[in-house]
Amino acid sequence: MNSLRSTLAAIWRISSPYFRSEDKWAGCGLLLAVVLIELGTVVIDVLLNQWRNRFYNALQERNWDTFTYELIYFSVVVTVFIAIAVYQLYLNQWLQIRWRKWMTEHYLADWLNDAVHYRMQLQGDAADNPDQRITDDVKLFVDRTLGIGLGLLNSVVTLVSFVVILWGLSEAAPLHLFGSALPIPGYLVWFALIYSIIGTWLTHVVGWPLVGLDFRQQQYEADFRFNLVRVRENAEQIALLKGEPAERGRLLGRFGNVVDNWLGIMNRTKKITAFTASYSQASVIVPYVLVAPAYFAGKTQLGGMMQAASAFGSVQGALSFFVTAYRSLAEWQAVINRLEGFTRAVDAARRTSFTGDHISVAASKSGSVGLDDVLVSLPDARPLLSAEAFHIRPGERVLVSGPSGAGKSTLFRAVAGIWPFGRGTIAVPAGARLMTLPQRPYFPVDSLHAALAYPSAPDAFPRPRLQEVLIDVGLPELTARLDEEAHWNRMLSLGEQQRLGIARALLEKPDYLFLDEATASLDEPSEAALYRLLQEKLPQTTVISIGHRATLEAFHTRKVSLGKADGHFTLRGNAEETASA
Repeated sequence: MNSLRSTLAAIWRISSPYFRSEDKWAGCGLLLAVVLIELGTVVIDVLLNQWRNRFYNALQERNWDTFTYELIYFSVVVTVFIAIAVYQLYLNQWLQIRWRKWMTEHYLADWLNDAVHYRMQLQGDAADNPDQRITDDVKLFVDRTLGIGLGLLNSVVTLVSFVVILWGLSEAAPLHLFGSALPIPGYLVWFALIYSIIGTWLTHVVGWPLVGLDFRQQQYEADFRFNLVRVRENAEQIALLKGEPAERGRLLGRFGNVVDNWLGIMNRTKKITAFTASYSQASVIVPYVLVAPAYFAGKTQLGGMMQAASAFGSVQGALSFFVTAYRSLAEWQAVINRLEGFTRAVDAARRTSFTGDHISVAASKSGSVGLDDVLVSLPDARPLLSAEAFHIRPGERVLVSGPSGAGKSTLFRAVAGIWPFGRGTIAVPAGARLMTLPQRPYFPVDSLHAALAYPSAPDAFPRPRLQEVLIDVGLPELTARLDEEAHWNRMLSLGEQQRLGIARALLEKPDYLFLDEATASLDEPSEAALYRLLQEKLPQTTVISIGHRATLEAFHTRKVSLGKADGHFTLRGNAEETASA
């Protein structure tokens, strides 16, 4: 019961926000229409059940007029059923895509908000493969929730409707054993109930491991797909290192998990299918076995026996909903667990910035970037770098140097507000626009126009301006390719990508530009030309660079070297002044 309550609570947490959202009227309207149509199908089942009695009695009595009338009646009812079945499917699919669209937008907004996606990775990515959870799991949740929910509603309404019919038929065709009638009120109802309870219990005993198997299957499938994408993204490095055999072995190992788990699903599905198929086939003949003695004793007509068999099947089917839907229920439970895990991981990553010791970013009162008593730590709380009374004044050009692993890039992430691990407050001027260029810039798979303008909208900059900055950074050959769509991180060399990163900075004109070895792949003359370009085009921008080349000192007014003390590196305000370029 605790597990059931927990699952129902999870379903409510996942599904209810949509029906309270801005799309609630359309969603609720479609859901109501689908539910009403589902109830309509039950009404038609009841009408057809009653029709069976009249139709088969007409056959037994050789009544031609009644026979033809019942055929016309059946045709009309079935025509109505076909019409509402078509619209039920259409409206159900319409509701599915609206609901899925809203959930996808909701999960993407949470995942891609305030660097949550980045912090989830830093915390070990407890919710593995978020791409799979936002695509496959959301789709399956909507599909299974509607399918199982409507199926359960149908079963409940069918049970209520046919129990009354079956109880009356139990009196019309009393139980006969050894030629004697046994007065057991509603015996057909009680037998259907006992039969269904036993079947449900045995189904759960046989099939409960499917929940865990389905959960792991989705995980293994997503891991395998993710690693295939990784190979495609890093094809050049793999080819240069002759790493194809290693990658093939690693991928086959991942796929081996898929196969092994699938074999487990096959074995468990074989067992549950053998039971449910036997159970379903037995349920077809059971009502005839129960009612046949009364029929042969002349206590009921053929129509009554056929109606009783139909009503028994409806009641037994409604009571056996758990048996017939167990495979879907197991998959649904796995999907619910994965979406709940994703939500918890997102919430945990978001709370990292606001609970306990953490690095916060606040508005500066002095107009400069200030780090006073700031300690930058690793996610496991080990200290990495500290800063005491370190300030960067507007218009300065600061060069930060130090050994690899000292935490220079992590410091930039903390100033950008995406690294919360540590303690202290980083002051940033209110309204200041910060931009960080890493060593390997990111470009979306889109037109060069959109990739260059990113993260701004593609139409944020006029075409002549884009062509101008491409020429400025030494990429005139790309001016004719602005409308070309490509995977630019693969199409261009790292040096060309870094030039495009500088072009992006020229477009955005940030107040503070952090260059994290953003020109390290260029030769020294090209690097110097880009730094002179930044001085010329962005004279008001404060530039903070991480670099190891001595030639960079000429383009900065201040140099900061990291020193190690107390087991971690320290950044101090009394930095060495260098000559202005």
